Amino acid sequence: MTSLWTSAEIAAATGGAASADFAVTGVAFDSREIGPGDLFVAMKGETTDGHRFLDQAFAAGAAGAIVSQPTAHPHVLVSDSFAALHALGVASRARTRAHVIGVTGSVGKTSTKEALYAALDRSAPGLAHRSVKSYNNHTGVPLSLARMPRDARFGVFEMGMNHPGELAALAALVRPHVAIVTAIAPAHREFFPDETAIADAKAEIFTGLEAGGTAIIPFDSPHRDRLLAAARPHAEWVVTFGLSEGADVRAGYVVPTPQGGTLVTAVLPDAQLSFTISQPGLHWVSNALAVLAAVEAVGGDLAAAGLAFADMSGLKGRGARHRIRVKGGEALLIDESYNANPASMAATLAVLGGEKVSGRRVAILGAMRELGEESDAFHAALAAPIAAAHVDYAILVGAEMAALGAALGDATPHVMARDAEAAIRLACEIIAPGDAILVKGSNSVGLSAVVETLAGEEG
Repeated sequence: MTSLWTSAEIAAATGGAASADFAVTGVAFDSREIGPGDLFVAMKGETTDGHRFLDQAFAAGAAGAIVSQPTAHPHVLVSDSFAALHALGVASRARTRAHVIGVTGSVGKTSTKEALYAALDRSAPGLAHRSVKSYNNHTGVPLSLARMPRDARFGVFEMGMNHPGELAALAALVRPHVAIVTAIAPAHREFFPDETAIADAKAEIFTGLEAGGTAIIPFDSPHRDRLLAAARPHAEWVVTFGLSEGADVRAGYVVPTPQGGTLVTAVLPDAQLSFTISQPGLHWVSNALAVLAAVEAVGGDLAAAGLAFADMSGLKGRGARHRIRVKGGEALLIDESYNANPASMAATLAVLGGEKVSGRRVAILGAMRELGEESDAFHAALAAPIAAAHVDYAILVGAEMAALGAALGDATPHVMARDAEAAIRLACEIIAPGDAILVKGSNSVGLSAVVETLAGEEG
């Protein structure tokens, strides 16, 4: 396997001193993720120190480490391991010849990133790279850059933020040729005066565009014009995508399939493409249009991208589906447990409403965090999409959900649960054969535990 970094290259990039010659094939800062041949970046955090896990990392097969204190293991010694990881990301971006794509937005970042990676990898197997998991912050982005292979043709990087200024710093690091904003919604509202400020913060991604770059913007967003104005000083090309007439990349034909996905005919400036998306919901149609715009911008294969959408499976915490055993039969479990905000809640409730069920539609909904002073209003407003989805029963998890419980009143049967553990007990009592169960909430609520328990339930 071609080396990702040699010790000499790491030392040159970070300004450190190598204790020995070594080469690595991967990079990680979590010792639990280390595999044979990896570089372990030992960083000091608020609650732990990666240097304590050096022996564990090398026992797992690490070939070398970046450290800020001496060790007997092969290493590059630096003054600050976090700064060294950042420097390694900068060096990776400087050496690559890949087309680099940055993805941000209030909702759909990870799904769009994964779909874009699948589309590009389909036409260039093994030559597309993307950030894994949700490594989209000040440590995850440089790590994802540092992991990019030398010969990559495409690099797809997710970038997140919850405060102004954060995306500008990440965009300066990634320096994308193409920058996508998927959607604007009141996520992390606690840290912004209004949704317009969120749009401005997301638009910071355009400040990092390389010369001749392309900005991709949601046409149907109420903040479209604001995003366009922010993009134009930095982008040579601005492309809009959406479901409406007027978008540069739009859905001309959208029909649900019997299997639960969607048949789409996309109209692009110079092409038309018909394809099937395996995942249900109009939000996935929007994601797909953004992906097509990006694929065209980097000269990728649109036909291969269309085939990739048909093969996309739901991601853990973001749409993965499980057939679970319950007493007397089976039920469908939809795992959307990773995160939640008002827009993503409405979108996934619409998916639940579209399910053909012989039993009931059950929604296990966790609190939406970081919504600030308007939290109660945002939670109460979920009553409308719950009604539209014909939800038969709801389990509402977390104190913030009291506002939604009051808004539902007697219209939708529901019960309050203090935490994920209580939700598990309630779910196990009420789920029956033929039910479709949606699990969604902010990650800090811990509803992934509900999914894990129900998916392993023997009935």
